[in-house]
Amino acid sequence: MLDIHHILKQLPHRFPFLLVDRVLEIENGKTIKTLKNVTINEPFFTGHFPHRPVMPGVLMLEALAQSAALLSFATLDASPSDNTIYYFAGIDSARFKRPVEPGDQLIMEVALDRARAGIYKYKALARVDGEIACEAELMCTMRTIA
Repeated sequence: MLDIHHILKQLPHRFPFLLVDRVLEIENGKTIKTLKNVTINEPFFTGHFPHRPVMPGVLMLEALAQSAALLSFATLDASPSDNTIYYFAGIDSARFKRPVEPGDQLIMEVALDRARAGIYKYKALARVDGEIACEAELMCTMRTIA
């Protein structure tokens, strides 16, 4: 289990865009299970939607991608540096099955499907109370920046 302090060392994201609160389980090279506590204090809830707050689907996908990045760094036994960044490269088969609302705990499970030529493909899903909220296939890559 990895806490927020370890996550902050691995991911460059910060509030309001850091969307992983804790790593619950990790098996290097295979899977990761993470948690996002969804609170009414999230800035996106003021506009999405004022009468019925719902976490945007794109942010669920981003939370899954951040989880995938944590799995990749653990698998490579590496930490990001100031001259590397982990990018989203693609999203396939994204489906949203239930709304995610304030007070929910988003439990994310990401499995490495394949890694080839610096491109990593994952099968990812997010659940609330055991029900699938979001699922997708993600592709990510690490790149050197100037």
